Amino acid sequence: MRLVVGLGNPGAAYARNRHNIGFMAADALVRRHSFGPWRSKFQGEVADGAIDGERVLLLKPQTYMNLSGQSVAAAVRFHKIELNDVIVIHDELDLAPGRLRVKKGGGAGGHNGLRSIDAHLGPDYWRVRLGVGHPGEKDRVTGHVLNDFAKADEAWLTPLLDAVADAFPLLLAGDDNGFMNKVQVLTRPPKADKDKKAEPKDGI
Repeated sequence: MRLVVGLGNPGAAYARNRHNIGFMAADALVRRHSFGPWRSKFQGEVADGAIDGERVLLLKPQTYMNLSGQSVAAAVRFHKIELNDVIVIHDELDLAPGRLRVKKGGGAGGHNGLRSIDAHLGPDYWRVRLGVGHPGEKDRVTGHVLNDFAKADEAWLTPLLDAVADAFPLLLAGDDNGFMNKVQVLTRPPKADKDKKAEPKDGI
């Protein structure tokens, strides 16, 4: 079994925050791969399903971001899941909006959700980092991540979430580079039509 965790804060007031892109990605996976309904367990919401024949448990901790590790650790211990089979999807300030990176382990980078998970389980799990951009100044970070995505962000946000869900089987198969490449291809803006050749003028 794989445990896939989307990070965010519970409640309607936070639903469209940049900090909640992990929740949004989890919802996209449920829709794309026809998971069962969300239900309450492990201080969070869980949904069961399978992706390319592999059983996956999706988890959205409902503890608020800075206590996410409590929920994740409860699921890990109950199901006896190895950290190599845990994938956490979260917002990333140090990536441009719409960009994605995958890595295993590393530091929390100031992310309270990751810091909490590290405290409970250690750092040796997979992270899918979804870029939300940096506001440019450290003292504006909290307001940036706890504000809603702008209307203009929909141009890249929905395609990114759909691409993550479509490409996820590659990540589960251990092909993290293939996963990143497919997401990049699926979210690439369409090429502009080549300029049509100028029509010849009369008499030429």
